[in-house]
Amino acid sequence: MDVNFELYKVFYHVASSLSFSEAAAKLFISQSAVSQSIKTLEEKLNIQLFFRNTKRVQLTKDGEILFKHIEQAYNLIKSAERTIDEIHSLEQGEIRIGASDTICKYYLMPYFKEFHKLYPKIKILVTNGTSPKCVEYLKQGNVDFIVSNLPNHYVTSSMEVTPIKPIQDVFIAGMQFKELKNRTVSLKELGKYPFLMLEHKTTTREFFDSMLVKNKIHIVPEIELGSIDLLVEMSKIGLGITFVWKNCIEEQLKKKEVFIVNVKEEIPERSLGIITHKHIPLSIGARRFISLLH
Repeated sequence: MDVNFELYKVFYHVASSLSFSEAAAKLFISQSAVSQSIKTLEEKLNIQLFFRNTKRVQLTKDGEILFKHIEQAYNLIKSAERTIDEIHSLEQGEIRIGASDTICKYYLMPYFKEFHKLYPKIKILVTNGTSPKCVEYLKQGNVDFIVSNLPNHYVTSSMEVTPIKPIQDVFIAGMQFKELKNRTVSLKELGKYPFLMLEHKTTTREFFDSMLVKNKIHIVPEIELGSIDLLVEMSKIGLGITFVWKNCIEEQLKKKEVFIVNVKEEIPERSLGIITHKHIPLSIGARRFISLLH
């Protein structure tokens, strides 16, 4: 099938913005030229790509399938362009990183600072999301690499995983539960207390749930949140027990706002890892940043 690649470029911009006018502005062509390009592409492929009405544009099922592939191809081309731009120097360009708020705050921040000091003209673009969501960003080519909690069961065979740092999770409580301090309790006993946990579809929640299943314990959290920092704050004021990285609570431990609850059962060690896409080449800037993490 002989299709002019410029038609796919027009399709990408219409599909990503769901607007013919926005696509025309980005491509510096008329809206009628955009409409004609989409019509030509639909005729070439013998499918309808968009539902159109006066108020909005929406992808058809065929359009969604095509966009999924075109988006990856477009990001690959952009990645190649960035590599060409950076090939002779580190005086310009950008790196795109996917990571959760927690990983950014408690692990990556000093590396952001160091990288910026070494390469001040390279932009650091961070896309925040849960570790599973970041895998989706990598799959789509929206980031160069991600830093994730491991294990991450959303990683695919097209990705390469490199562990870089061990992490230890702990149970913590506020001083309202001081009867648990300086004791070693079972998970079953701990389950009698109110629990605060991260929401589902996060690697930490999945790790926590798998640990409960392994020990045949059933705990239903009273509150589920998307932020580790909020969990710690709520634990501080006595709303319940929670399960977090030990690194996240160093300040609160020093101030004696929370304490670690010792449990009889072993809490397995996890790790942080760098995840890259085997089929998307890394820019020089991205490789330099990763080298700082090793």
